Amino acid sequence: MGVSSKTIAFYNERLSRFIVEINFLKATRQQIQRYLNSIPASKNGLFTRHASFRAIKTFYRWLSLEYRFANPILGMPAPILSKPILPTLEQSEVLSLIDKAHSIRDKAIIALFVESGLRLSELANIRPQDINWERRTIKTLGKGRKEALAPFGKLSEHCLKAWLQEYQPNGNIWGMSRSGIIVMLQRLEVSTGVKCNPHTFRRTFACLLRKAGVDTMTIKDLGRWESLEMVQRYTRSVTFEDSMKHYKAPLS
Repeated sequence: MGVSSKTIAFYNERLSRFIVEINFLKATRQQIQRYLNSIPASKNGLFTRHASFRAIKTFYRWLSLEYRFANPILGMPAPILSKPILPTLEQSEVLSLIDKAHSIRDKAIIALFVESGLRLSELANIRPQDINWERRTIKTLGKGRKEALAPFGKLSEHCLKAWLQEYQPNGNIWGMSRSGIIVMLQRLEVSTGVKCNPHTFRRTFACLLRKAGVDTMTIKDLGRWESLEMVQRYTRSVTFEDSMKHYKAPLS
């Protein structure tokens, strides 16, 4: 289906334990529910019970479509998630990171992460021909190998142009792989003490737009999310006071 190797590893990890403990061909709804309830709801911030439910649900849906297998958990509600506030950065923290980055390339990467909401795989694979300078958009190939556009702003444009004056790409525009980007960010986090990873930057993209008064549906479209639920989860750090800055009384 064109899914990433990380997605395949996720299904392997979740389903391997399930099929060892449960006879999945004869399992009843109640047995599957008991199995899920035996898994901790969360561990180090990872929602293991909910993740296992998603994998099992997808597995039975696949069995049903491919082999007309009677789906024992059709309509089963998902386990209830807790609602933590996930870490994001303030604009000042992002600008400080960019200021302290070691090269114009690293500055461009951080600026683009936060201004575009790009996933690591999307950013790592940017080619020169993917950039539309006039519209300030980048053509991406995201989850499910879906083509989409990501926006970027003047700061990213400035850093990108400065970097591409120094470097002539042969492949992606960075001259390094996904793992190289991760190592660079890890070193910057150690040297600055500021959370510095693609997931945090993507959440920051959503929160800074929300704090600027952009509605969640527009953020969903700009960030290429498939559901509003994820945008709402990412923007839980936005407070009532943040929203009040953009409030206009409907009758006044």
